[in-house]
Amino acid sequence: MEFGFTTAAYVVAAVLFIQSLGGLSGQESAKRAVWYGIVGMALAVAATLYGPGAGNWALSLVMVLAGGVIGWYVAQKVQMTEMPQLVAAMHSLVGLAAVFIGYNTHIELAAVSAMDAAAQEAATGFAATLVHKLHDPMAGALISILRVETYLGVFIGAVTFTGSVIAFGKLAGKVDGKAKKLPGGHVLNAGAALISLVLLVVYLQSGSTLALLVMTLAALFIGYHLIMGIGGADMPVVVSMLNSYSGWAAAAIGFSLSNDLLIVVGALVGSSGAILSYIMCKAMNRSFVSVILGGFGGTTGPAMEITGEQVAIDTEGVAAALNDADSVIIIPGYGMAVAQAQQSVSELTRKLRAKGKTVRFAIHPVAGRLPGHMNVLLAEAKVPYDIVLEMDEINEDFPSTDVAIVIGSNDIVNPAAQEDPNSPIAGMPVLECWKAKMVIVSKRGQGTGYSGIENPLFYKDNTRMFYGDAKKSLDALLPLIQ
Repeated sequence: MEFGFTTAAYVVAAVLFIQSLGGLSGQESAKRAVWYGIVGMALAVAATLYGPGAGNWALSLVMVLAGGVIGWYVAQKVQMTEMPQLVAAMHSLVGLAAVFIGYNTHIELAAVSAMDAAAQEAATGFAATLVHKLHDPMAGALISILRVETYLGVFIGAVTFTGSVIAFGKLAGKVDGKAKKLPGGHVLNAGAALISLVLLVVYLQSGSTLALLVMTLAALFIGYHLIMGIGGADMPVVVSMLNSYSGWAAAAIGFSLSNDLLIVVGALVGSSGAILSYIMCKAMNRSFVSVILGGFGGTTGPAMEITGEQVAIDTEGVAAALNDADSVIIIPGYGMAVAQAQQSVSELTRKLRAKGKTVRFAIHPVAGRLPGHMNVLLAEAKVPYDIVLEMDEINEDFPSTDVAIVIGSNDIVNPAAQEDPNSPIAGMPVLECWKAKMVIVSKRGQGTGYSGIENPLFYKDNTRMFYGDAKKSLDALLPLIQ
């Protein structure tokens, strides 16, 4: 009865998770999709607690309540600007869980193997014959398979854990966002990976705890050094990549625990994260391998010299330009998230549209520090879904646009991607806002942004720099929109 209920509940939960993942692909269905995920997870937890092998009810309930309270507290405290580092932190927990469960599986497997060996050694006469007959001839193969599952779960989990911790530090500003590698660079990563591969053979043959421990240390180093060597501008790809890693770690845990739902969920998360990483790389015109092994910052020659100067504009000037414009495209970036200016942007959009002006948003696939970051912020501010367009849908409209407003973006509107073959972002598809009649850039100061890449857009004749905090600047602008 318990097994049948658990199996049925897992099937329903898997369907709900698939529906949730599918619904998250559209803004209109995202809220419903989140509820699918919530219900699916609640059903999965309940089925696991009720299913075969369940026990320690008091401890289980305490853990569920503790996790729920911590989750509620984090959800209340974390701002939308902190979502990228929160996601990275959650990935680290999945990786750590995979390591712990892997070691638990190793300990239990060693204990069972020792009991089996002791039983065969102690049996004599007729008992020895009976034990030999009852002994499963496939036991050796099954143990080898379980060891491989355990080993892979620990390896992927360890890489995910330290990689996610470093990603969290970079996104939160606690670790330098620039790419940094130890002397030896990729040779160290390759050496650690080779050691892990050799130790897999050792572990497969002997079940050595020492081999598992050394591999864990090597995997922890790979995760640390791999992400430390990736520049800040690649963080959207890193987050989606770690999302994929955490999914494969969960799938490996599922095989070790013989938990079908965990295998399905892990495969969903792992494959979706891999696909998203591919989309992010395509949006930057780069290969996944080049991101992992390099990151932004490698140039083939001297960068193109930038001439001219940045011309500032005041609030009255921006208001005059917008009041005279018929069509406006707004390009949001991480600076908007930092200033928490999405509500002000939404109000500006409402006032401009009320005057009969055409207002749309242009979203680059890697805007912000998390895939879909800008879409979530705009949805939170209740910006209409139908005016939020992807880069490929709107890029051709800039030449017929009166004013393009860039709010806290740098690399995704950098013309050097097309004009300078020596630029670190050469070949990356960008929003061609400089083709608009006028470009207004809302920016705190004259810095180069998170990636440290200079932007010729700021020096073009049709660009005006609207300096200051984005929210304060927009709030001062709103009363002047007549």
